[in-house]
Amino acid sequence: MLPESIEKEKKIGRLQRENFRHAFQSGAKMAFGTDSGVYPYGDNAKQFGKMVEWGMKPLEAIQAATVNAADLLGWADKIGALETGHYADLIGVSGDPASDVRVLESVKFVMKGGTVARNDLAAK
Repeated sequence: MLPESIEKEKKIGRLQRENFRHAFQSGAKMAFGTDSGVYPYGDNAKQFGKMVEWGMKPLEAIQAATVNAADLLGWADKIGALETGHYADLIGVSGDPASDVRVLESVKFVMKGGTVARNDLAAK
């Protein structure tokens, strides 16, 4: 991470998080995502825990990454829900993300377009 990015985070990071909480508590529709470009590949699921830490319930954070994000992108008719006619992209984890959203940081199963792409749960 660039030194100037670290310095910026130190200056405004907490304010950003407090603004997130305020916006959510005020009824703003939240969507999961980033434009920061500073997260190492594969670490973006840690955002779920931060969203919960700053005011969301686990299910609300999951909805921010699914139905809310699909709506924001204008793709709610194609993605974001388990429905006939939607793309069949799924993940599986060991645990209940509605109880502990951090289990989403350890994906064990991936189905992309209806085809299994990863299955760490299969008998070996």
